[in-house]
Amino acid sequence: MSQHLHADLARLEQQLLYLAARVEEAVRKAIASLVERRQDPALDVIEGDQHIDRREVELEEECLKILALHRPVANDLRFVTAVLKIDNDLERIGDLAVNIAKRAAYITTLVPTPVPAKMREMMEEAMRILRDAVDAFVRGDAQAARRVCREDERVDRFHKEIVKDLQAQMESDRGFVSYGLLMYSVSKSLERIADHATNIAEDVVYMVEGEIIRHSFRGLHDGSSNAAGRSI
Repeated sequence: MSQHLHADLARLEQQLLYLAARVEEAVRKAIASLVERRQDPALDVIEGDQHIDRREVELEEECLKILALHRPVANDLRFVTAVLKIDNDLERIGDLAVNIAKRAAYITTLVPTPVPAKMREMMEEAMRILRDAVDAFVRGDAQAARRVCREDERVDRFHKEIVKDLQAQMESDRGFVSYGLLMYSVSKSLERIADHATNIAEDVVYMVEGEIIRHSFRGLHDGSSNAAGRSI
């Protein structure tokens, strides 16, 4: 690896970690706004989304510049490719944080209603999966990334249970419908956040091992080198 390429890749990693930190903060603030019924954190998330969008574009441009100038191969090429894809997933997570923040800001104007216990558990799980996915990237840990992929199923189960509970409450109490629909939207956004975190984890596996594990369920669950998937 040339000295210039090494420096550019190191800078690329730092830019991605900065973006990841901003996105994680946005999700945390959006959740806090909902749970604590405070508008200020929600407004911070909404106002800060443009900054996340700009950093996403800048990082993409940096990836393309490195590909054009250095023409990296093997591990370096996989790293740049992974960063390019993770960059997009982080921006989408930022958008989902805004979705939650907007609903949280509106909920503060309604009659106080406790956030369902399952929703709180789902929030914690989605945040943990996002942190673990980013941490797997930092450490270049493919096994940790595979665990993230498996744990996404827990968030999916939470979402299904929450939707079922909300539907039952809305059917029995028409006054609950407005709040119930808002909470459904929050639950769906949390599910999508976990999905994007799983995408990040899949890209970490590709970055480290050169194996594409999307849709490769055996590869996700046994972590074996013979798992279905394509190595590059």
